[in-house]
Amino acid sequence: MNPSGKTPLAAKLSLLLCCTLVFCQSGSAHAQVALPALSLKSVPVPGPSADALSQFVADKNAAIQLGKALFWDARVGSDNKTACASCHFAAGADTRTKNQVSPGLLRLSPGPDKTFQLGAAPNYTLATSDFPFTKHADVNDALTRLSDVNDVASSAGVFTTAPDGAVTISNAGGPDTCAYVSDDAIRHGGDGFNIGEVNTRRVEPRNSPSVINAVFNFRNFWDGRGNNVFNGGDPFGMRNAQPQLWKLDKGKLTKVSVAIPSSSLASQGSGPPLSGTEMSCRNRAFVMLGKKLLDQKILGGQSISPSDSVLGAFTNASLRPSYRGLVAKAFRPEWWQATAAVRFTTSDAMATASMDLRNPPKFKTPIDISVGQMEANFSLFFSLAIQLYESSLVANDTPFDRYAAGDAGALSDVQKTGLSIFTGKGRCINCHGGAELTNASVRNVTSQRLERMTMGNGSTKIYDSGFYNIGVRPYTDDVGVGGNDPWGRPLSESLMVLNKLSALLGNNFNSAANPVPASADEVSVTGAFKTPGLRNVELTGPYFHNGGKATLMQVVDFYNRGGDFAEENRPFLAPDIQPLGLAEEEKNALVAFLLSLTDERVRLQKAPFDHPSLCLPQGEVGDTLWIKPDASNPINGADDLPNSSCLSEVGASGSNLPLKTFLSLPPTQH
Repeated sequence: MNPSGKTPLAAKLSLLLCCTLVFCQSGSAHAQVALPALSLKSVPVPGPSADALSQFVADKNAAIQLGKALFWDARVGSDNKTACASCHFAAGADTRTKNQVSPGLLRLSPGPDKTFQLGAAPNYTLATSDFPFTKHADVNDALTRLSDVNDVASSAGVFTTAPDGAVTISNAGGPDTCAYVSDDAIRHGGDGFNIGEVNTRRVEPRNSPSVINAVFNFRNFWDGRGNNVFNGGDPFGMRNAQPQLWKLDKGKLTKVSVAIPSSSLASQGSGPPLSGTEMSCRNRAFVMLGKKLLDQKILGGQSISPSDSVLGAFTNASLRPSYRGLVAKAFRPEWWQATAAVRFTTSDAMATASMDLRNPPKFKTPIDISVGQMEANFSLFFSLAIQLYESSLVANDTPFDRYAAGDAGALSDVQKTGLSIFTGKGRCINCHGGAELTNASVRNVTSQRLERMTMGNGSTKIYDSGFYNIGVRPYTDDVGVGGNDPWGRPLSESLMVLNKLSALLGNNFNSAANPVPASADEVSVTGAFKTPGLRNVELTGPYFHNGGKATLMQVVDFYNRGGDFAEENRPFLAPDIQPLGLAEEEKNALVAFLLSLTDERVRLQKAPFDHPSLCLPQGEVGDTLWIKPDASNPINGADDLPNSSCLSEVGASGSNLPLKTFLSLPPTQH
């Protein structure tokens, strides 16, 4: 039985070959879908309508240029070393290995775990032997568990700053001046990203998912915080009516609220630049980032290939436009051209909510500054530009896409067998449905926002479409979409409807068409996470929201044994999570099929996946026992390894150095 209580899938390969039909989840019943419909080339790229977008964007191409420049610019980070791309540089994901471990900070009971089990301290270098994080004597038997750690393999961000500290911005584009504090967990109540008196970079509490094909997700982030409606200021859509923009209307500046549908990438993009873990000093507002960047030339100090598919015209650093110039070209003038100053205060800063799950900013230091309209609306320009750039990162030219479109020779016989297992005995397609290979897709979710799940005991529960508890960790380690937004309301759309808050969900949600039972016990969202799409999955390890599996075979082993923590999650567990009984030959075939989901343009970084140069922070000078302080960091900052991982610029024709798997491991390694 699949998560929606639907008819089991046919597993016969002959059905695929002779009838060119497969079964996949669609709405409230499994539907026969013609194989060509499983090519991602057949799916329109989601996004706001042309009419909705035209209310803000004047030149879409210029907006994409702006978005790509901002995505790769290291000056977006408070330290001038952290770009959006720092966590999404390898097939849209992050394959760094040093200082990439976070302790169990999201654990509910008995509270956050601030101890590092891997390496016993931060600044550890992940090794092959660390994986999988939950080890078994028999990889096919969940009852033979040998060892387990609740650490998370994720992405290094920025150094710890005070939640109520002040931030000073340099109009010359230099690093922000921030209130750095010790992150010592015992003496100062921090999170433990320190060795002795010196802080390491903080590491995000969940693994970084790929931004490639993220445009097909109805909501973004593992827990769906990246709302499908963009409110112009933060990730939370219509849940937060406070973010307001300044619009020039008949010569007068007026505060207005916006709700841009089909824009979860903009919602997601608005979060990290102000996150006190990912990119920013806490208490930095978007207006401050605008003051820092707008008068700077794009990508200062970074190189652009002459053949860059988007930015190639800006190779010459001295001739590059300023961010102000690109904003003026990309966006309608009523959002930026006013000559009157805008007064921006603490209340304006507090109107937008932080994406941080822990230690959000407090804005105790008063803010009262006069800025231009362009600075005041920088959150709009930044986030929509990021959305339009990321919407171009569509990987739809894989061997599987070509096979689905009719090229019978695009897959090997072993891969065709793996596809049969994927759609049948392996139950993979029950969650990774449709051409997008995720039930969290725009098409599936807009068809049915809430779905019914027939549990193992025969009861029926409601869940958010595309979000499942699959037993990766005990739900007490991380409740996922079962958590709350900054105002204490549930992130789960099922629970929002139950609490009669469906009006805040947007995108034409009709609660009458999406009823839930009267009892909260009949909603199953605790410990559930968004199902990722699978294209390029060969290149995007480590896997799952905790990054606890290093290879595709380790992922297949996980599903074959029925999850790692099925019993601990039994009340909320998706019923498809049960032992599959796959033989080794079948597991190898399934991995072979997953390899057919790699778009070679991504592997070789060909357009649209080409990029400017970028140097990545990759651990600190030292090890887990000692780290070198950075003399230029005012308080407690470690010295990053110098130029430890610098990416050269890549043009439209791609790189001669193909992207590798995580830790360069073979995908079939147990």
